[in-house]
Amino acid sequence: MNEQVEAFLRHLADERNLSANTIAAYRTDLEQFCAFLHGRRQSAWCEVTHDDVLAFMIDLRERRYASSTVARRVAAIKSFFAFLQKNGVVHHDPTERIDSPKVDRDLPRALTPHQVDELLELPLRSPTPERIRDKAMLELIYATGVRVSELVALNVSDVDLERNEVQCIGKNGRVRVLPIFGSVVTALEEYFDISRSQLARGSGASSEALFLNHRGKRLTRQGFWLILKQYAEELGLSDLTPHMLRHSFAVHMLNTGADLRRVQELLGHTSISTTQIYTHINHATPALQSQRAAPRASEVNGVLSDRALVPEEK
Repeated sequence: MNEQVEAFLRHLADERNLSANTIAAYRTDLEQFCAFLHGRRQSAWCEVTHDDVLAFMIDLRERRYASSTVARRVAAIKSFFAFLQKNGVVHHDPTERIDSPKVDRDLPRALTPHQVDELLELPLRSPTPERIRDKAMLELIYATGVRVSELVALNVSDVDLERNEVQCIGKNGRVRVLPIFGSVVTALEEYFDISRSQLARGSGASSEALFLNHRGKRLTRQGFWLILKQYAEELGLSDLTPHMLRHSFAVHMLNTGADLRRVQELLGHTSISTTQIYTHINHATPALQSQRAAPRASEVNGVLSDRALVPEEK
């Protein structure tokens, strides 16, 4: 059974060009399903029945998995069996009469403009090379709304301080060019002038990576999480995540009058419906509306009104 799973994962990588993180999630889902089937003494995919899939869903619910996790597991299994049927491994799809569980979508959480300002000023209270880097990273992620995976994948060559632009490679290799401005440009200049060369000395070889760890290597997603966690603890924001900075960027942009399509392009969303959820946060959080608009978001909005954005390629 594992051979078919591996073939499916190769299909996702080679033909559907899914990201490594997405493929890893599929692997986790299908490996758990395989283990469940082995417990029911199933040894071939052609033997799996509708009742087996239902029993797996019930088992997940009894073990108190979140509805979103159950829905993801079911979606992975349905996609897998469609692949098996297309390739003649099974003649009947046991999932065809099974609907994916409905998931109540929680609204993304965003920081207030005041909390963002506090966070972005925190690194420079004791400006070490690492904290100067942190200042540039936090300014950049909030000023552009990039994902953490996109942030740590940036190279030095992706930043053009003369044109005030950053080139970002998003999901499925789609490219977008994002404008940068004011405080983020200053933070990046200070990082290049003061900090990056000192961090690079920790490595025997030069690195093309924009953001380096203390060993002179490319900073990882996990490394950024740990850095943000330390600052969050200093501010008493124990639930702060990197994605909340992306959410905050979107909400604050809309609060300062940015066009929804423009925010969609900045975030790299392929569907406008994904971006529309931020309009609900915009209306559902009076605390954000009652505050003075975030200066950084206002600056971005002003820059974009005068410049064309290069969106991700379709």
